[in-house]
Amino acid sequence: MRILTWIVVLFLFTTACTIDKTDYESESNITNPEHNEFKEVVSIQKDNYTISLEALNGHLYKGYNEVRLKITDATTKQVVENAKVTFLPIYTTAEGKIESCPNLYDLVYDKGEKVYKGFSVFTQENTQGDWKVEITFKDKNQSVKASQLVFVEKQNNKNLNMTSFRGIDNEDYIIALVAPIKPKVAENELVAGIYKLNAENSSLKDAYTVVDNYTLLLDPRMPEPSMGNHSSPNNKDLVQREDKFYYGVVNYTMTGNWTLNFIMLNQHGRILKGTNVPSDFTPGVEGKKSELHIDTLF
Repeated sequence: MRILTWIVVLFLFTTACTIDKTDYESESNITNPEHNEFKEVVSIQKDNYTISLEALNGHLYKGYNEVRLKITDATTKQVVENAKVTFLPIYTTAEGKIESCPNLYDLVYDKGEKVYKGFSVFTQENTQGDWKVEITFKDKNQSVKASQLVFVEKQNNKNLNMTSFRGIDNEDYIIALVAPIKPKVAENELVAGIYKLNAENSSLKDAYTVVDNYTLLLDPRMPEPSMGNHSSPNNKDLVQREDKFYYGVVNYTMTGNWTLNFIMLNQHGRILKGTNVPSDFTPGVEGKKSELHIDTLF
């Protein structure tokens, strides 16, 4: 009887592992580009200027996107340099409500590449509404304002996932993963942006602000039943640097599904969101997660 019992237990555990492995293999078959080349998303013609919006691989996704603008005088074919350029994504819901997203409004000019650089954290895909971008700049005393619809896709690369939530301070936040885009089985620098939604009467360009001097306590786990919710050594909590992004280290010891469990502290060390995850090894049971977490996969 004891032998039969152990056979049943072994069968159930093996089945759980097989199911989890199949799920992982299915998800990991999604091919993520190398994300190493900027391509044109859309070209805009306005007042004798050509404005090229570029993003990695020529696509915009829900979550964090680095964006670049190339502005050319269509008559002289000269690049417009050192102008004051603004970039604002605007989302119109199916009900007609107007929203924006975390975004670098005043783009930064890169003299070497002759492009204007920024980022946007798109909060929605183009499923229930429409995104457009508004661009302004001034050249030779001429003010130019352009508007263009853009398409925001689902992000299949889970290493660039994002989450939105309300803290115990009743403020609404977004955490968006920025890097690594393509992790390795190693200690990886983990980069994220943390943004707070401002009051509804704020202007669209001020809809979100970066939160300063917060801390993200990090506890990565492999939550699948076959993995026992184990963690890894040498991880580092995320703290803010001069560029306003938050940096830490996540040690991925193997490929598979991982959960980045967070506890978010404000500048005074007060917990705004997140819970501790038990350290128990729990084979055969799906691992518990912090109430603030982001799932990744590689």
